[in-house]
Amino acid sequence: MRHVIISAAVLCASCAGQAAVDKDLATLQRQAQNITIIRDNWGIPHIYGKTDADAVYGIVYAQAEDDFNRVETNFINGMGRLSEAEGEKEIYRDLRMKLFIDPNDMKGQYDKSPDSLKKLMTAWADGLNFYLATHPKVVPRVIKHFEPWMALTFTEGSIGGDIERVNLSQLEAFYGSAPKKETASAQLPVYVEPTGSNGAAIAPSNTASHHALLLINPHTSFFFRAEAQMASEEGLNAYGALTWGQFFIYQGFNDRAGWMHTSSGVDNIDEYLETIVRKDGGALAYRYGGGERPVMVQKIVVPYKSGTGLAQKEFTVYRTHHGPIVRELDGKWVAVRMMQEPVKALTQSYTRTKARSYKEYRDTMELHTNSSNNTIYADADGTIAYFHANFIPRRDNRFDWTKPVDGTDPATEWNGVLSIDETPGLRSPQNGWLYNTNNWPWTSAGAYSPKRADFPRYVERNAENPRGLHAIKVLDGRNDFTLESLIAVAYDSYLPSFAIQIPALLKAYDKTPASNPLKAQLAEQVALLRKWDYRWGVTSVETSLAQYWGEEIGRRVSDEVRKSGMSADDYIAQKAAPAQLVEALAAASDKLAADFGSWKTPWGDINRYQRNTGDIVQKFDDSNPSIPVGFTSSRWGSLASFGARAYPGTKKMYGNTGNSFVAVVEFGDRVRAKAISAGGENNVPSSPHFGDQAVRYSTGDLRDVYFYREQLRAHTEREYHPGQ
Repeated sequence: MRHVIISAAVLCASCAGQAAVDKDLATLQRQAQNITIIRDNWGIPHIYGKTDADAVYGIVYAQAEDDFNRVETNFINGMGRLSEAEGEKEIYRDLRMKLFIDPNDMKGQYDKSPDSLKKLMTAWADGLNFYLATHPKVVPRVIKHFEPWMALTFTEGSIGGDIERVNLSQLEAFYGSAPKKETASAQLPVYVEPTGSNGAAIAPSNTASHHALLLINPHTSFFFRAEAQMASEEGLNAYGALTWGQFFIYQGFNDRAGWMHTSSGVDNIDEYLETIVRKDGGALAYRYGGGERPVMVQKIVVPYKSGTGLAQKEFTVYRTHHGPIVRELDGKWVAVRMMQEPVKALTQSYTRTKARSYKEYRDTMELHTNSSNNTIYADADGTIAYFHANFIPRRDNRFDWTKPVDGTDPATEWNGVLSIDETPGLRSPQNGWLYNTNNWPWTSAGAYSPKRADFPRYVERNAENPRGLHAIKVLDGRNDFTLESLIAVAYDSYLPSFAIQIPALLKAYDKTPASNPLKAQLAEQVALLRKWDYRWGVTSVETSLAQYWGEEIGRRVSDEVRKSGMSADDYIAQKAAPAQLVEALAAASDKLAADFGSWKTPWGDINRYQRNTGDIVQKFDDSNPSIPVGFTSSRWGSLASFGARAYPGTKKMYGNTGNSFVAVVEFGDRVRAKAISAGGENNVPSSPHFGDQAVRYSTGDLRDVYFYREQLRAHTEREYHPGQ
């Protein structure tokens, strides 16, 4: 195999101004010789190294090859430096990050990290710096040189992220030039596309092969994660989806065990109402217990890109022992408290990928830092399990922790965390299956689910959701599951929300007087819906009609739904005015006719997959090629999720979130798996792997995973060392 010769110009570009902090480039190149990257015929990188550190070096190098922009952007955002790339509009997003992530603190935590973790973080920085050194045409937007401590600023792969729960508008109102008081009656945000994921595990008793099965189905923004394999001679051999820039498989499997994370509804971030006292001389204090404590004051500088280079904005920010102040509510300052353990979080994220049994996986959970996720687990021993969240502060159950609590009262303090045994969980339930769809855990294994009355109310905020109802319908009462039938479950076309809502529409239509013009105008639409089996499909006109009607009636009753406390499905089925239901169908029909020439437009003509560029934010265009997609928004209970909408200048609806990676895994003497990713592995439009999975993605036609090296021999596109 030919080895690359690094030119003197590249050496100079890499070393200039960095001699004191960069490793010698020759040292980085020598380490690269310990690493083999095999690209299969889908462009997916399989990394083989002598050590775990080698595998880390190789995986970030390969990610940078495929999409350096996303790698860098995730860490720009993680460090609160997005406005250095994108300008003044991102200042408050950066301020929010800097309230919780301080580079000096991260450097100190790196210094105190175990040597084993330091080696991985160092290899991470080395791999990215070696990529930049060997690709001088790649110009980073902000991070010219990666340092090991930076890995601690983005330590888990959940798209939600705990910090992102802090409202940016409220933060800007508090720290902006003219602070505004936020009141309890502030308007709630309008409806947004549901996010989250699906996970399911099937015990050997319910499978044809008598091996455990696992469904991995994250719902994120498209292209948020890459697909890869990491292996070393130190026991690492993990395959799955990893978030751009991170060095661990986030949702995936090894040869003995697999794990799937779903966003949790746990209540584990708390707001405290602080009573502020202004002292003589301008000092600030806050009341606590029977006394007062000084408010901590800090200066934070946020550099941002301007027309003449970098400018900066300076903020004076405030903290109590509960956390940073992020807003004001009815005259009280609000502090936010959340889990902040980056070293433990990164350790847990990495070590779980090497866990090969239930005990080993559970041991990683004892770190209690996978704060925003539930976990579905399965292994080759036949164990299936559900772990609910992983960081739940122990609190006084008298308080309503979904609302800000009184910061002056010591009874509102956290008292450690709930143990795994104190949280809802399951291990190999008798029914032989379990699942989570970001819903509550009380139906996770049917009749064998955890009981709500056994736990504090703060362990879960979510309720049942349409995907949860759907999952039970397709998982219960079967004992013949195979890898292929589990795929069929993941793409089952039933839409339970419409099975609840549409009968109310039909009833309302039937009661509409014949004298009403809508009676005749909607007769054909109603006749079609009356015979519908509530299943999506690319040729289905019923799906188009139901989607547009569901959107329309949802807008019309959104305020009432919020006030009622009911689910949208139940409110529409039980409370919505008959006239509203019928009029919404007329409006939906008119909208379809105006946009597509007829309300009789098949769903596949409307619902499309399109990827035009490698940009993180896509611009969609009806005149460009696109692919029909049958599955729908998870709002209607579609297990296969495709969050699509029309954009400025388009009539068709284009997906940008939902199914981003789907895998099914069978564990036995050897692991067998199939998978698919949205679009393709590579970010460059000219790459053959920019869109080579798109058609398969749109139809749920999962491809074989080449987990074992001998499987790769017939499917290798390229084999090389980093730098070649």
